Amino acid sequence: MAGWHTRDIADQRGRTAVVTGANSGIGLITARELARKGARVVLACRDEERGERAGALIRGALPGSDVEFRRLDLGDLASVREFAAGYRDERLDLLINNAGVMALPQGRTADGFETQFGVNHLGHFALTGLLLPKLLGTPGARVVSVSSIVHAAADLDMGDLNSEHQYRRWIAYARSKTANLLFVHELARRLRAAGSGVVAAAAHPGYASTNLQTAGPRLEGRRAVERAMALGNRLLAQSATAGALPTLYAATAPGVRPDSFTGPGPFGWRGAPRPSWRAGWTRDDVAGERLWVASEQLTGVVYEGLAP
Repeated sequence: MAGWHTRDIADQRGRTAVVTGANSGIGLITARELARKGARVVLACRDEERGERAGALIRGALPGSDVEFRRLDLGDLASVREFAAGYRDERLDLLINNAGVMALPQGRTADGFETQFGVNHLGHFALTGLLLPKLLGTPGARVVSVSSIVHAAADLDMGDLNSEHQYRRWIAYARSKTANLLFVHELARRLRAAGSGVVAAAAHPGYASTNLQTAGPRLEGRRAVERAMALGNRLLAQSATAGALPTLYAATAPGVRPDSFTGPGPFGWRGAPRPSWRAGWTRDDVAGERLWVASEQLTGVVYEGLAP
């Protein structure tokens, strides 16, 4: 794993990938590098203009690449269902659950969920479940969920998943990222119990320079905070390309283990991909099952064929 880079990505010809949030940041880099290696890539993005622009950028940089925009709003379960129903490709080798929001002011999704929990976890939970038959039918398929080292700031509050009792933006974000890791843990356990070869793994980008840090302050008009975040990106963060490496490693490197967590090393901030530390509560079987059951109830998406 030492020194692993995009040049080490294996040939992806004949494989199909869905990358959520592929219009910018590490999602765009992930989609571009998979396309560079020959994969057919579906750019699953909420904003049509930005999604189409991202597709044009990749095709311009990589003539002949097979990339396609399809609209997906993870904050609207009707959109998630529409995307999954419209996915008619015969195979799905890689599902990259990358899209996310961070430290936003309190808000609700179209279905009434707290925005960060609803987008970062529930939307991807529903999407993965609805696309599961395609994944199960594709030899060597993988699901990679992008979490964050910030997950360590907060365990889930199973009695208040939607932050109805108290809302603190960074705690809500940390809990949504803990939910990502618990989801991967439980998905990997259920896939193993079903005898499936699908690999569920997680990754995080460390501190990467993307628009994720500035979106919340910009939304609220907090210009000083936005400028401070932008300055931090310039002075301290690694590039979006470097931040995408852990995701690309988890998606394509040989021997990636189920329920693994890949991040930049050695301190989880920047550097080449390597196994990352994670909080013990993200491998709690009881918590994983409780979150799974709650997520099925909240989304109405039941994972057929994956028993408890």
